[in-house]
Amino acid sequence: MIEPVPTDVAEETRAFNAKLEAMLATLPSISGVEPAVMRAARRAGKSIFPPPVWLPEARDVSVPTRGGQVNLRVLRPPTAPIGIYLHLHGGGWMLGAADLQDVALAELATATGLVIASVDYRLAPEHPYPAGPDDCEDVARWLLAEGARVLEAPARFAIGGESAGAHLAAVTLLRLRDPAFRAANLVFGAFDLAMTPSQRRWGPRNLVLSTPIIEAFGAAFLPDRAAEARRDPDISPLYADLTGLPPALFTVGTLDPLLDDTLFMAARWEAAGCPTTLRVWPDGIHGFTAFPLRLARLAEAAQHEFLARAFAVAVEPGP
Repeated sequence: MIEPVPTDVAEETRAFNAKLEAMLATLPSISGVEPAVMRAARRAGKSIFPPPVWLPEARDVSVPTRGGQVNLRVLRPPTAPIGIYLHLHGGGWMLGAADLQDVALAELATATGLVIASVDYRLAPEHPYPAGPDDCEDVARWLLAEGARVLEAPARFAIGGESAGAHLAAVTLLRLRDPAFRAANLVFGAFDLAMTPSQRRWGPRNLVLSTPIIEAFGAAFLPDRAAEARRDPDISPLYADLTGLPPALFTVGTLDPLLDDTLFMAARWEAAGCPTTLRVWPDGIHGFTAFPLRLARLAEAAQHEFLARAFAVAVEPGP
């Protein structure tokens, strides 16, 4: 189940994890910092993640939703596109933005031939559930109706995201149940917001996430909702009827408090009769693909290959 990696990759990953954990131990808990402060720090390149790079070729498109206008950050492949990938960023439903991963999304566009459209959905705690999921649903519906024309790409679609973005991608698929989405790329997602065993048992150890940080994100996104109410399938897609969903690639690291979310969701996805690929990366922490690690590049290459293969099959000419 766990992906084999070269010894030097494993050693690099472990050394990075140790350094990051030591640094995080010196920083204030995320639960005690105002979201606006954290967002500003990330935008200024003063967080634990690499500083953002804004690419001049990125395009912003405004999409009407029931909550107002939502921005799409669009990056195109260098060749004629073969489809559109709806991307939902991570950040615990509270942090992150559509324009903070231009380089990674441009690489994804180049590797797959897909136009990438990343959603600037509304964030908690200012906009708790269901604001973010509603924005993602509305943008997905707009994409199905208008995306091919506005983005100048074939009407073939995939969806995916990281962490909270993977959760929102699964929720969006379940709300739409539209066969136009040919693939789902779900990267270290949270699929049970009532908390899986790995979330509960992780404890205070901070490797990007900890149990208290997960609890803080959940409280911001789902204020005043007890655990049983959080098992609503629209909140926790692990509890949904998963039949009829597209092929999915699930990616997670072994040192992620959300490990069980991916393991459980992948098992239920497959049991529902949906094509399922599970990639578990040794010593990968939560969010590891955002860091300059060879392990991250291996995981990203697997995602690129999954999406390219899904669309290559989809566009094969008939007899």
